[in-house]
Amino acid sequence: MNSLVVGNLVHRPLRSVISALAVAIEVVMILSIAAIMLGMLNGQKTRATGIGSDMIAKPGTTSNLIGVSGAPASTKVQQVLEKLPHVQVAAPVYIQLVASGTVENIFGIDYDSFNALLPFTFVEGGSFTSPNEIIIDDVAAASGKGFHVGDVMPVLGRDFRISGIVKHGKGGRKFLPLETMNAINGTENRCSVFYIKTDDPPRWQSAVKNEIKGVDGLQQWDVQTLEEFLSMLTPERYPGFNIGLRVVIGIAVTIGFIVIFQSMYTAVLERTREIGILKSLGASRLYIVGLVLRESGLLAVTGIVAGVLITYGLRTFLHIRFPQLEFSVTPGWVLAAVIIAITGAAFGALYPALKAAGRDPIEALAYE
Repeated sequence: MNSLVVGNLVHRPLRSVISALAVAIEVVMILSIAAIMLGMLNGQKTRATGIGSDMIAKPGTTSNLIGVSGAPASTKVQQVLEKLPHVQVAAPVYIQLVASGTVENIFGIDYDSFNALLPFTFVEGGSFTSPNEIIIDDVAAASGKGFHVGDVMPVLGRDFRISGIVKHGKGGRKFLPLETMNAINGTENRCSVFYIKTDDPPRWQSAVKNEIKGVDGLQQWDVQTLEEFLSMLTPERYPGFNIGLRVVIGIAVTIGFIVIFQSMYTAVLERTREIGILKSLGASRLYIVGLVLRESGLLAVTGIVAGVLITYGLRTFLHIRFPQLEFSVTPGWVLAAVIIAITGAAFGALYPALKAAGRDPIEALAYE
């Protein structure tokens, strides 16, 4: 049977290639959309962990999508927070979401307090020396034609001189002085969030949270441990995330199903006499169904392998061409894409297989 399956596919090379390519496209679509969306979440988690804080405090009206929440907090709260027992550092940060070219968060920071959470690791240069300077990480520096200390980078409609390049992983990729961020947005002494570092996180976090809630004016603030904040960065918490993912998967599955169905249905019609000969020689209905399903399975496996390889090739290309784009291909999603593609191909081939098995051998032999 295996020789017959391979022979049938090789006899119609163009159709076989197109069918396998459709399955490959299905796999690439599923893995790519998942890689981009999950990459954004995982990247945000990694960078949040690298800031060095163990607690986060922000006004209760602020979304977990901090970059789109503006700057509802006064930086004067920093002095109040740092006077609380067990609080070592309270760093005010103004986070602004921008979508020019790539979607990213720009951090406006008070350098001394933000660096006190966990010191920057400089690859080149150093801290700000003027309000018109910017610090970027090594991933942002590698974008475009490459940036170095002293170069000018346009951000938020202005040109900034790069004062330093740091290793990636500390919150954002681009850092401006907090005063500059306020000046750009027409605000004064405002920030989005406070990153807090405590004496002994496991021991004092609950006490610090209660102390913050006990301060006049801060009763309604949202105070979270880093673990609580990271637990909020899931697909279920992001509006439209799972909907978009399901829509793309649905489109991909439909493409694979239709192409496999069309290919197998046409193949069954073309091989009506062949099926009649097999049945006249004693081939059972199950044998005929197995023959068609094996053909579709081989096409699906070929397409899946090609799709996974293309996806990893795409990841390599995107990392080189767009280093700031986080493209995370996970084994779990590779397995999910394989199962989805195999299932779609099987259902696409099922009706043609049953139609072939139900052929009357005498009518099939007389088919022209």
